[in-house]
Amino acid sequence: MERQHRHFEDQLDAAYEKLLHLGGVVEEIIGKSVRSLVDRDSDLAREVIRKDREIDQLELELDEACIELLALHQPMARDLRFVTTAMKITTDLERIGDHAVNIAERAIELNEHPPLKPLIDIPLMAKTAQEMVHGALDAFVHRDAAAARAVCAMDDLLDTRMEQVFRELMSYMAEDPHTITRAMRLSFVAKYFERIGDQATNICEQVVYMAEARVIKHGTDGGRQP
Repeated sequence: MERQHRHFEDQLDAAYEKLLHLGGVVEEIIGKSVRSLVDRDSDLAREVIRKDREIDQLELELDEACIELLALHQPMARDLRFVTTAMKITTDLERIGDHAVNIAERAIELNEHPPLKPLIDIPLMAKTAQEMVHGALDAFVHRDAAAARAVCAMDDLLDTRMEQVFRELMSYMAEDPHTITRAMRLSFVAKYFERIGDQATNICEQVVYMAEARVIKHGTDGGRQP
């Protein structure tokens, strides 16, 4: 029995380390995606795109590891919450990686044309999105529900900045139809960063569930336990 428990703990630790590695790769390519846009560096954007395969492979490996933990060991209580949370966080991190890849793809397209405007709000959105992802992963590492809730509160700032970007880009398109393609691509970038914030919020909601067994999705932060 002790040997079996030790094997279970080793598998849990391996899944935990792999999840942190996935988070690190995702954080890295978020930063590189926005740099490829701001610095007009298409080679860096292609580097981000190449990372997508590694992220997808890590997601598959984590899913397999978590399913094996559930099937072979039937964890209970806190361990069960960790495994189910890890599965959901893995999906959110993979989607964040997809958004970073999408940003890099738009950067390559935009780099083929003269800049539409100085980039101000979009880099600020990128900074907030990066902070949210980092904060979400940090809350996961420390099982810190309060820190997770603080990250969730940052999502409103991203939404506000996205609306500002959309309004400004709409004015460019209205004044000069030749700017429509570039403005649309920049609006996609803003939306991708907003979605990264949403995925970070999802991670934080799962962290609260893992730490407190409380469901806070859909604004139900009243302490409801499943």
